[in-house]
Amino acid sequence: MKYSNKKFLLNKRPSGMPSDDCWKLDVEELSSLQNNEIIIKVKYLSIDPYMRGRMNDSMSYAAPAKIGYPMTGETVGEVIESKSNLYDVGDNLCIHQGWQTYIKAKDTDPSIYKVPESNIPLSSYLGVVGMPGRTAYFGLNRVGKPEETDTVIVSAASGAVGSVVGQLAKIIGCKVIGIAGGFEKCSYVENELKFDYCLDYKSDNFTKNLNEVCSEGADIYFENVGGDVTKAVAPLLNKNARVPICGFISQYNKSNVLEAETPFNILGALKDKPEHRFFVVTEWMHEWEEATLAISKYIESGKIKYKETITKGFENAPQGLRDVLTGKNFGKQLIEI
Repeated sequence: MKYSNKKFLLNKRPSGMPSDDCWKLDVEELSSLQNNEIIIKVKYLSIDPYMRGRMNDSMSYAAPAKIGYPMTGETVGEVIESKSNLYDVGDNLCIHQGWQTYIKAKDTDPSIYKVPESNIPLSSYLGVVGMPGRTAYFGLNRVGKPEETDTVIVSAASGAVGSVVGQLAKIIGCKVIGIAGGFEKCSYVENELKFDYCLDYKSDNFTKNLNEVCSEGADIYFENVGGDVTKAVAPLLNKNARVPICGFISQYNKSNVLEAETPFNILGALKDKPEHRFFVVTEWMHEWEEATLAISKYIESGKIKYKETITKGFENAPQGLRDVLTGKNFGKQLIEI
């Protein structure tokens, strides 16, 4: 059977916020399967902040996305044809092969993750029990190293990563202070996710309010944002504080992220420098199953809740990324095909 695969190719490097002409929509007919290959019909695309950095042609923790190749990203979908002994038609798989509607892949592709049978929606394997959830789990537990008596501050607290970080910290017994943008998001974080507080960084009284609810300082700051938020948090960090740096989305549209003022600059200027480092979830790739199982159990027991923004239509992927970069989305951003 013939399949027409739509794919967004990276067309040029952006300057600032990515415009539509940074991508080119292309269509190709998939060739016939060879032995040990599968075809996946994609159901959801994951849209994540890190994608903006990969569009730049600059040094980073990963190579830049290539011009003329599919835009980087993870997807989840169903195997519809198989010449593989590993995967059968009907299997649901996550795979990291970019923005495409069909994916032909070798069954040895190391990015493939077979979705287990469960009552958890398929889309969640790109979010709360997928890469963002695993990022929260390992960033908090392995870099943050929380203890029951700790005070934890989480930026981008309503987002796909931050929302899980805060709930995991609450399960441990920590005092958790979230930071988010706007009344609706802060209300959700406090009332639904049960953080102790959530402060609106857009408020004129943000720094004053943060100092009031964090009067005894903070032991862990989970960094997702950078910029002015980090400057407000930094003076509150206690001696021996830990700062897992997941990202700094406020700086991602800079023409050269490496020349922007980063959390490393802000935290490094403190007299008592906290333990801080950038991390990527692939550091614990061999332990991913641990995180997936733990978070799945918390979801099933009601201890972890999550929110998704699902936008229908493959053509809306570029706008989905812009929405993530400007904070218009709520929770995990997905594109449904």
